[in-house]
Amino acid sequence: MSFLYDIAAWNPWLVAVLLNLSLGLVGWKLVSKLLTPVGLVHAFILGVLVWGTLGWAGYIVVLFYFLVGSGVTRIGKAKKEAEGIAEKRGGARGPENVWGSAAAGTVCAIATLVTPPLYHPLLLLGYVASFSTKLSDTTASEVGKAYGKRTFLITTLRPVPRGTEGAVSLEGTVAGLIASIVLALIGWAVGLIAPLGIVWCAIAAFIATNIESLIGATLQSRFAWLTNEVVNGINTTIGAIAAIGLAFLGQQLI
Repeated sequence: MSFLYDIAAWNPWLVAVLLNLSLGLVGWKLVSKLLTPVGLVHAFILGVLVWGTLGWAGYIVVLFYFLVGSGVTRIGKAKKEAEGIAEKRGGARGPENVWGSAAAGTVCAIATLVTPPLYHPLLLLGYVASFSTKLSDTTASEVGKAYGKRTFLITTLRPVPRGTEGAVSLEGTVAGLIASIVLALIGWAVGLIAPLGIVWCAIAAFIATNIESLIGATLQSRFAWLTNEVVNGINTTIGAIAAIGLAFLGQQLI
């Protein structure tokens, strides 16, 4: 056991590679249902980057998002497939999904290697907030499509069919808020953020997911490059920046 600790202290990147290879081999049957083959390669790269920069604590956060987010997409799956609003490929993530969800968090993680320690708490908050935002968005969308009794276009509040870009529902909004808090609690439990960071993550996720709905309702259909994955990247970036901004402003007001 001490030998493993020595390896971890000497080269966390080696541990990251070995860990992700081991998890991929042991859990192959599971991950092959959740990721496409190319998506698995990119998830491996993501896992190495996260463990190499933030260690086990950062890894727990992204792993929690991946497992819970994948599970959420299967809520009411048969019903959503019948209505033609289910996730493509049965919810299996490709590389575009991996980085659409994780690019903002990965940037925050890597930034801890090249910035003074003074800024690390804000970067760690941004990291957790990005995944809190994405889990909130995924949960709100999937729960809304499965159980939303009334869905409204965010720009006009006009009733629209479930699955419409830019549509929101009470059920989905509440579920998304809960999801953002749960993931932020995980980030706090592993020591990445302070208790107040949970509040910043929840507020940031709410702001970001609503902005994403606005983008979906107004811009997404106008630009071919504005795919769901690109919008996801924008969403998580807004979530990370909003949380950092809220925390910085809160510090200035104290």
